[in-house]
Amino acid sequence: MALHTSPEAPIPVAQVSRLIGGWIDRLGAVWVEGQITQLNRRPGAGVVFLTLRDPSHEMSLSVTCFRQVFDQVADLVGEGARVVVHARPEWYAPRGQLSLRAAEIRPVGVGELLVRLEQLKKTLAAEGLFAAERKRPLPFLPRLVGLVTGRASAAERDVLETARQRWPAVRFAVRNVAVQGVHAVPQVIAAVRELDADPAVEVIVVARGGGSVEDLLPFSDERLVRAVAECGTPVVSAIGHEPDTPLLDLVADLRSRTPTHAAKDVVPDVGEESARIAELRDRGRRRLAALLDAQERGLNDCVSRPALAYPHRMVEERADQVDDLLLRARRTLGHQLDRAGGELEHTRARVVALSPAATLRRGYAVLQREDGTVVRDAAEVAEGDALRARVAEGGFTVTVGPSS
Repeated sequence: MALHTSPEAPIPVAQVSRLIGGWIDRLGAVWVEGQITQLNRRPGAGVVFLTLRDPSHEMSLSVTCFRQVFDQVADLVGEGARVVVHARPEWYAPRGQLSLRAAEIRPVGVGELLVRLEQLKKTLAAEGLFAAERKRPLPFLPRLVGLVTGRASAAERDVLETARQRWPAVRFAVRNVAVQGVHAVPQVIAAVRELDADPAVEVIVVARGGGSVEDLLPFSDERLVRAVAECGTPVVSAIGHEPDTPLLDLVADLRSRTPTHAAKDVVPDVGEESARIAELRDRGRRRLAALLDAQERGLNDCVSRPALAYPHRMVEERADQVDDLLLRARRTLGHQLDRAGGELEHTRARVVALSPAATLRRGYAVLQREDGTVVRDAAEVAEGDALRARVAEGGFTVTVGPSS
């Protein structure tokens, strides 16, 4: 209801300010579109200040928001950007200033899509889906290549023609799908999973030509990204042109700049490989020839040495040494035998000199009784006993006579 005032009955400024604040509070939160003309992010401050201007009219409003609200779009929003702000009008009564307290900021159109993709990218990266250690190497010469692309598309033609020019024997398992629109994501996911389940398929190529950001959105879908991350077969992403970077490029094992480059990345060139093989064969022959030459020179050096040039000389030298050693052995053995013979004669002479027979030859005799015992004492015999006397040359019988 209208407020009745007059020159005689005015109301204070504070009351007017409070009333204006009350009216503004009734508006509630609204979505506001405009262009950022001033942006103030004070270091250390928890609040960001910006001015939102209507590009069609010379009007603007101050906007404040907490830093965490602005940080969600800080990489995509700056001065001059058009945004949509969800904010509640606020009236600062002490200064009589109107501003908007923003709870959410979105770039207009493509910017909003890019913000969502950036947030999804950060989430998937935090899960490790884009990590370099997850990337798998591609096979050198795949027996069967899976290709997911649009029907009769330029991307399909570029991949197939380029691959067959490089390696005519290459085989493809092509799955034609929708590459944009509402049916693109489920069809691409189904084709990728079907090819991944085929053990004959050694690498999968997902290809599409260039297009707008909206056209390429299916290849940044979270479901497709996770499906590719779960594949056991290496996946190559060839979406759009080189500047285009959908999230599929980040999760794939290899990102090709274009479909044509995908064929070059997956299939080797038969001419290049033949030339490389010929070069390696020539290098091998040169290395082998150099090795044989070095070995031949080594053998020639060995053969030219005296030991091998005149091998009989060593035998002759050793024969003279053997003869000398044989003579020395014979002389040594003769000396030892002569010394041993002399010692043997000396010992024999001593034995002969000390033998009983030698004593008998000096005139001694041995007296024995009839039983053969030797008489050693005169008291052991009596007169008339018959004894046998043994001398050096035989023996005879004697009779014991009377003692004198």
